[in-house]
Amino acid sequence: MRTTVGIIGAGPAGLLLARLLHDAGIDSVVLESRDRAYVERRQRAGILEQGTVDVLRAAGAGERMDREGLRHDGIELRFAGRRHRVDFPGLTGGRSVMVYAQTEVCKDLIALQLEDGGPLLFEAEALAVEGAEGDRPSVRFRHEGREDVLTCDYVVGCDGFWGVARKAVPVGLSQVFERTYPFAWLGVLADVPPSHDELVYTRHDRGFALLSMRSPSTSRLYLQVPAGADAESWTDEEIWDELERRLETDDDWELARGPITQKSVTPMRSYVHEPMRHGRLFLAGDAAHIVPPTGAKGLNLAVGDVVTFARALTHRQETGSDQLLDSYSADCLRRVWQAERFSYDMTTMLHPAPDATPFEGRLQLARLDRIASSRAAGADLAEAYTGFPIGRTGPSGRRGSPAGSGRVPGRS
Repeated sequence: MRTTVGIIGAGPAGLLLARLLHDAGIDSVVLESRDRAYVERRQRAGILEQGTVDVLRAAGAGERMDREGLRHDGIELRFAGRRHRVDFPGLTGGRSVMVYAQTEVCKDLIALQLEDGGPLLFEAEALAVEGAEGDRPSVRFRHEGREDVLTCDYVVGCDGFWGVARKAVPVGLSQVFERTYPFAWLGVLADVPPSHDELVYTRHDRGFALLSMRSPSTSRLYLQVPAGADAESWTDEEIWDELERRLETDDDWELARGPITQKSVTPMRSYVHEPMRHGRLFLAGDAAHIVPPTGAKGLNLAVGDVVTFARALTHRQETGSDQLLDSYSADCLRRVWQAERFSYDMTTMLHPAPDATPFEGRLQLARLDRIASSRAAGADLAEAYTGFPIGRTGPSGRRGSPAGSGRVPGRS
C-alpha cells in the first residue's frame, strides 16, 4: 500500500488528522489495532476546549456535538465548605468548553471517514515504523491474518503511550520528563442526573472529588484514592457516602444518588517525550505526552498536535517549504508544557498528598482563596482551562498565520 500520510491509531487525534488532510486534498491511510465497536465505546475524556470545538465544527464534525453536547460557561471550586464559580466567558472574552464524550467524537469522525475519506482499517495492528530517517518511511502491520507494508511520505503516530511509533525514535535522541503521583482517581458512571449544571472541583482534607457528567441523565464522578487502589473494593454505598462527605457545602446543596453502572481507577501521571519528531515520523497525543486528568487537557492537546501537523504539511504542499514541518516539535511542545504546568498546578492545588503537612494544606487553601478573590488569578485559570492557542506563537505570544495554511480547519 502507498499513501502520503500513514496514521497509526484511530482515536480522536488520528481520525481528526485524517479529516483535516482530506479537506486539504492530502491522502492518508489510518491503521487501528482494535475493531470499530471497541473504538466507539472506549471511555476517555469528556471536556472539549473552545479551540477543539472550533476545529471540529470547521472539519464538518460538529453537527451532533452542537445538538447533544453541553456547553459549559464555568466550573465551581469547593473548599472549606465554600463554593466559588469561575466564569469562563466573563474572564476570557467569551470562551467556554463543551461536555461531549470522546466516544461520541470518535463516532462522528469515523462516520465521516467511512463516508468520503481515505482508507480506515480496523483490526490492523501496527508492528513497527521503519525508515523514518529516509524519504519513504513505512509502517509494517498485520491485517486479516497477514502482514503488509504501508509506504508513506510521512508517518504520524497517534497510537498512545504503549504504541509502536515512539519506539522508532532512537533512545539516544530521546529525552523523557515524567512525574508519577501517589494517588489515583476512582471514577464511576451513574444513571442519575448531575447534581450541578457545571463541573465541581473539590479540595477536601479527606481527598479530592469531582462532580462531572456525560449527559443530562448520566453523572460522571471521581474520588481521590491511593495509587493502585482496586475499584471493586469500594461498594456503591461507600462511594456515594464518600462523595457526599467531600462535596458537602455550607448551604442546602444535596448530592443526588443513583445506580452506578461502571467503576474504574485512573492512575495520575505527567509525561513528556522530546522531541516529537524524528525524520519523517511525527508523534501526537499520548504517544508524546500524558497529563493528569485534573486539567482536562489530554484529548485537547492531541487535537492541537494534529492541527499543527496538518497546517505544516498543507504549507509544504502549497509552498514547497519544510519550515513548519521542521518546527513541529518545538511548536507543539510550547503548548504541551503550558498544559503540563496547568495540569500540575490543578492537581497539586486540589489533591492532599498522603504525606502532606498542615502547612501544605493551608497553602492549598490559600491558592484557592486567591483564585476566588482575584480577577487576575481567576482569569489565569479560565484562560488555561478553556484552552491555549493552537499553532505557532511569535515573540509576542500571539498566534501566527503562516502563508498557505488557509485550507486547514482551525487556522489561527
